[in-house]
Amino acid sequence: MFYSLTGKIIHINETGVAIDCSGVGFFCAASMNTMKKLGQKGAQATLYTHLNVREDAMDLFGFYDQKELDCFRLLIGVTGVGPKAALAILSQLEPEKLALCVASGDSKSITRANGVGPKIAQRVVLELKDKLGSYASDPESGFQVGDIGIKSASANGAEAVAALEMLGYNRSEASLAVGRLDDGLSTEELVRQALKALSKMK
Repeated sequence: MFYSLTGKIIHINETGVAIDCSGVGFFCAASMNTMKKLGQKGAQATLYTHLNVREDAMDLFGFYDQKELDCFRLLIGVTGVGPKAALAILSQLEPEKLALCVASGDSKSITRANGVGPKIAQRVVLELKDKLGSYASDPESGFQVGDIGIKSASANGAEAVAALEMLGYNRSEASLAVGRLDDGLSTEELVRQALKALSKMK
């Protein structure tokens, strides 16, 4: 329903931000990482939004960029993870770090988020890793790890490409960036070096 909101910041508290759009104030729950990147009260801001509809309420969530919004939507698709827990995770981990945690199986870092226990953190890693892995091996997509610049169809290479897809890069550019790296590197290192290369290409 709402793709994004652009307007003047009229209120900020510990849970979110209100933006005045042509005389209508919209309050968006937001992660701490998003609120750190926004300006002060009175500044202009744009938030990418997600509307969560329940029987008794409609809650609007705002994100500084599309990557964080995409991660939020992936998180709330995990069994047992609601919007509040998803925001807590994104308050603790920026999208790049979350992708690294998922790709490397690091559930411990996810438990640092407020109210997120080991079981939920392990479920996030398991379900998102499986989901991302399916992107890299989907026969209907015609994509195969190794055919767009990846030197070998290693598990680390596949996971690195999937992690980059989670961050919003398309398969071609992710595969090309990973394919230029040493295929003996760990998944985490492949993602880190690929992100550096991709940022220079923009």
